[in-house]
Amino acid sequence: MLDRISSMLGKASAWLTLIMVLVTFVVVVMRYAFDAGLIWLQESVVWMHAFVFMVGAAYTLQQEQHVRVDIFYREMSAKGRAWVDLAGVVVFLLPLCFFLAWKALDYVAVSWKLQEASRESGGLPYPLIPLLKSILIVMPVTVGLQGIALLQQCVRTLRGR
Repeated sequence: MLDRISSMLGKASAWLTLIMVLVTFVVVVMRYAFDAGLIWLQESVVWMHAFVFMVGAAYTLQQEQHVRVDIFYREMSAKGRAWVDLAGVVVFLLPLCFFLAWKALDYVAVSWKLQEASRESGGLPYPLIPLLKSILIVMPVTVGLQGIALLQQCVRTLRGR
């Protein structure tokens, strides 16, 4: 179940990347062919870029495509890798996810309370900015859930299943 959530979010980020490229193309064509621009459209590219990285993080962890210094890891047995992964999730990943979500709560809450909109005239309106900032909470939650799925996988490996 947790793996399916990460897969779904990873596929959504992949599609969003395509949309981001198309929107960037539209922005460039409008700017250079028609000498016109829409600030909200340009801002949306920046937010889509952030969204792709933040929401795609859990999928990256699931697919084991994250950055890893694996000088010894790749030569270890399956049980050895499971122990390393288990320790990494418990000691580093889950505490970091908890810390990031906890620190983001006030930041996101203030954005919602202020009904924050873009500082640029013609920029993204309320509620898009607070909604987008809420991704700062979604990312550590989804990565933490994927970490729990990884823990389950490690336990299965260590039990010999």
